[in-house]
Amino acid sequence: MVNLTYRGLCAPVFTIFNKDQSVNTKLIPEYAKSLAQNGIDGVLVHGTSGEGMSMTVAERKSVVEEWVKAVKTTKQHLMVQVGGCPLPDVLELAKHAEKVGVDSILCLPELYFKPSTVKELINYLKPIGEAAPKTPLLYYHIPGWTGININMEQFLNQVGEVIPNFKGIKYTSNDLDGGLAALRVKNRQFAVFLGADTLVAPALSMGFDSIIATSLNMLPQYSVAIAKAIKENNIIEARKIQDELSAIVAVITKNGAWVPTMKVATTLLTQIDVGKARLPLLNLTDEHVTEMKESLKKVSLL
Repeated sequence: MVNLTYRGLCAPVFTIFNKDQSVNTKLIPEYAKSLAQNGIDGVLVHGTSGEGMSMTVAERKSVVEEWVKAVKTTKQHLMVQVGGCPLPDVLELAKHAEKVGVDSILCLPELYFKPSTVKELINYLKPIGEAAPKTPLLYYHIPGWTGININMEQFLNQVGEVIPNFKGIKYTSNDLDGGLAALRVKNRQFAVFLGADTLVAPALSMGFDSIIATSLNMLPQYSVAIAKAIKENNIIEARKIQDELSAIVAVITKNGAWVPTMKVATTLLTQIDVGKARLPLLNLTDEHVTEMKESLKKVSLL
């Protein structure tokens, strides 16, 4: 029987690109070690932050293989997102992920022939589960980006009977009520990883136990502290830290899209130079990078 026991803080890691936009896998061991030393014991590869949808199948495989090697040392849970490409490629990536030994697989929905019902979504995910039957499968619910907003409570109530290795969702939405409803399905049978940096404190205080947040790459201390405060029933402290984190996220993302701005912040605030984002994303101007530096200095992060 396939189980997914991992719960906790999971960083959606960036793909590191060289100046010529080729993939750099050499820094992955250092990247993994840095996250582990900061209390992050799970990583998600090729999610939104990882730009997996902008990479070739061969590139995605090469990155996954290096992360598999890295986490053997750090003992982190390795989740890999395989969607965002034609279904035959998704199946190939799922088979590869299981073959090289990842801990769990996450998958976006079909992004062109989009599912509009629970049944259609399950039918899409079923062959992916069959391609990697020994690995826990999760669905990536991110309606703000995909335009697909199928009710996750209804979905989870039906999917387990059709896909035996289906074990949870990444829930990237500000609708915490919908996320809680999903979390409570069948006595919390499924893992629900909340993907919202500005909602870590309210989510944990409401009963969520797992977070996938981009800020864990460069500001892990905030979510780690929030989780500790919630565990100690110090809600006021958790709210205070969340307010600080949300304010910094607003500063970081002020002048650009989510991934390019977060990559700049990671390079500025850590020892890992994650490079720039790949087209079709637009990177920050030098002026905007300078502005971010000055803003981060004002809040004593630089």
